[in-house]
Amino acid sequence: MAGNSQMNDSERGIFALNGITGMLIATVLLLSILGGLTFFGIMTQANEAQNFYKINQDLTGLKANSSDNASHYELVGKTK
Repeated sequence: MAGNSQMNDSERGIFALNGITGMLIATVLLLSILGGLTFFGIMTQANEAQNFYKINQDLTGLKANSSDNASHYELVGKTK
């Protein structure tokens, strides 16, 4: 029947991802992505917090949205 919404036993798949199984897989996948991005973000922040720099010029010469701002400072070094 074309309008039959019931599923026969022969139509069920062992790897069907609809229902609770698919929801759990999606939840675990999203939480693992969130955990990975959080971990790498914290590690990047910890590494970059040790990169000191000094200003070469007066701060009043900086513009809000200018690519020339990178030339106004230089990295001093990394301390451990």
